[in-house]
Amino acid sequence: MTRRTSRAGRLGLGAAVAALLAFTLFPVYWMVSSAFDPAAGRRGSDVLPSGITFDHFGHVLDEGDFSRYLANSALVGLGTVLLSGALALFAAVAVARFRFRLRTKVLVMILMVQMVPLEALVIPLFLQMRDLRLLNSLIGLTVVYLAFSLPFAVWTLRGFVAAVPQEVEEAAYLDGCGWWRMFRSVLLPLVAPGLVATSIFAFITAWNEFVFAFVFMQDDARYTAAVGLHRFFGQYGTDWGAVMAGSTLITLPVLVFFVLVQRRLAGGLAAGAIR
Repeated sequence: MTRRTSRAGRLGLGAAVAALLAFTLFPVYWMVSSAFDPAAGRRGSDVLPSGITFDHFGHVLDEGDFSRYLANSALVGLGTVLLSGALALFAAVAVARFRFRLRTKVLVMILMVQMVPLEALVIPLFLQMRDLRLLNSLIGLTVVYLAFSLPFAVWTLRGFVAAVPQEVEEAAYLDGCGWWRMFRSVLLPLVAPGLVATSIFAFITAWNEFVFAFVFMQDDARYTAAVGLHRFFGQYGTDWGAVMAGSTLITLPVLVFFVLVQRRLAGGLAAGAIR
């Protein structure tokens, strides 16, 4: 009886996992198959595509100028990752190692910033970027994404820095290291997993964001990929083949990157959560 129950349980678990995978992966399958379907606009509810063609990708990259949008997204994402990683690491060292006035209040304010809906910040940030003359600028957009990425990065990296015993740093000082040498040779390697996790979060945030890029960018040549995809939606119709091809091009780099580093990401987030 126990064996029958166990076998039924395994079958049920397998069916549940298969259903979950089908539910999760079907939108991805539909996007990719429609990108290769020569009749994507007339596909309707057909599960299988009517054929295979690369014309939609050629149209998106050549006539749609999507390669420029992907390059803009890569520049903004790379700038956000580098700046947020450096600033968050130094800020985490400051709040974890040094005692100063308002230290606790600074930590609480960092946590509160994460609770504010992004839509509520569109108008204030738009006015600030306008006054700073950073509208329609990839640098201005990078600054905005940096502001969104820093609270999570500082809060996460603070746990990693606090988990490093101060005796390790003191031993480095006794061996003749200065602060910068200790930071580069001792502290930085120990917090590297957390730095990788926060960098991935910052990149995905900058790569996928649409609202701020759509509001702040006014020149077509400076659109990011998420905003450039919007050009294929017309007033009287939608080029579904181009939309699905552009969506595939946007998704593919993030998907490959995430698969390559997902173990390190999961380990880094878990370690940061328990420290």
